[in-house]
Amino acid sequence: MTHAVIGRQFGPPESYALEPFDPGSPGEGQVRVAIRAAGVSYVDVLTAMGQYQFKPPLPFIPGSEAAGVVEAVGLGVTHLATGDRVFCGGLGGLFAEANCFRAANMAKIPDAMSFESAAVFAVNYQTAYYALADRGRAQAGETLLVLGAAGGTGFAAIQVGKHLGLHVIASASSAEKQAAALAGGADAVVTTGADDWREQVAAANGGRPVDIVFDPVGGDATELAFRNLGYDGRHLVIGFPAGIAALRTNLPLLKSASLIGVQMRDHALKRPAEAEAMRRKVMELAGEGLFSPAIAKRYPIAGYAAAMNAAFSGKAAGRVVLTME
Repeated sequence: MTHAVIGRQFGPPESYALEPFDPGSPGEGQVRVAIRAAGVSYVDVLTAMGQYQFKPPLPFIPGSEAAGVVEAVGLGVTHLATGDRVFCGGLGGLFAEANCFRAANMAKIPDAMSFESAAVFAVNYQTAYYALADRGRAQAGETLLVLGAAGGTGFAAIQVGKHLGLHVIASASSAEKQAAALAGGADAVVTTGADDWREQVAAANGGRPVDIVFDPVGGDATELAFRNLGYDGRHLVIGFPAGIAALRTNLPLLKSASLIGVQMRDHALKRPAEAEAMRRKVMELAGEGLFSPAIAKRYPIAGYAAAMNAAFSGKAAGRVVLTME
């Protein structure tokens, strides 16, 4: 019998339990996957606590991204076969040793990528690519300022930004996180929360304003970062774990700059053909070995509560991963 992390009501990680769980055989258009690793994110924990923007039905198995091996194939599935290594994703159901998934949304993992890397790749890197290449209109030679640079999407934005030919300035709060950002390819680092933070950003760009801000943080950092933008600057709103910022509207006007929302799920719903083409592009680049997620901590599935608390704290210099083997 396989097991899963299950909550009968929303609450902190400690309110969940590791219980026997049998997903059964895959239905039409589905595959059953033996999960090898699952990413643990801030949003995963927020959802498990019932504090995210949508509440899934109970009982609930947390998780939104994982990687594993196809165990069985349902009727009508032709692009996957038993034994294939695959990315898994969904709105829950991933903190489990096995589960069934809709095959149409799945792709094979490149041979060179480990299960752990694959488990924290798809959401972060697709978000970063969509944000910069599409919403941000990034052009080679421009400067990108990445907030929360050691977090999952922030680290992905560093590597995607370098791939697109950008000069990347990474903002991180500790020496460990700054070292991770530099290892990921950042050209310069600045210290989040420093009194002279704006001056550090300007110095890292030769005294010039930046072109793009990648903001998965929110809170007080949003206005400070927006003030570092130049003409036609683009501030990309990815998330706001530090709180929803209140940006005064005179700033976009005075700078001729834009505040741009980035919601990958909405893109998939409103422009599915574009979203699918982008997803395939990111996976193609992954197959070329251009992107490499940073993994900070690994926990066995029995340590799910510690893993969830570590991800929610935001202190890790990289992603947190649950391993099922």
